[in-house]
Amino acid sequence: MGITSAIVLFAVIWFMVLFIALPIGLRTQGDEGEIVPGTHAGSPAEFNLKRKAMWVTIVSAVIWCVIAGIIFSGMISVRDLDWFGRMDPPVSQGDGTDG
Repeated sequence: MGITSAIVLFAVIWFMVLFIALPIGLRTQGDEGEIVPGTHAGSPAEFNLKRKAMWVTIVSAVIWCVIAGIIFSGMISVRDLDWFGRMDPPVSQGDGTDG
């Protein structure tokens, strides 16, 4: 995995974790009973994006380390995902004899 692939993998994981974490612990203005005029009752009463982004980054880094470790170790390769048999067979390195 190259540096670009690693960055893209982290970005995808980060946004997936962000979208999962956004509604966690959310208190709406309707829940609080104090609706600001001109806003919807479902609007957040207090939204701390900096704190949520910090936690999302920490969780994403842990998940990225696990996935990158699996990729680097070779436990799962692209050939493992070839369910339809469309890839060529792997090239053998030879048997060690020159003949």
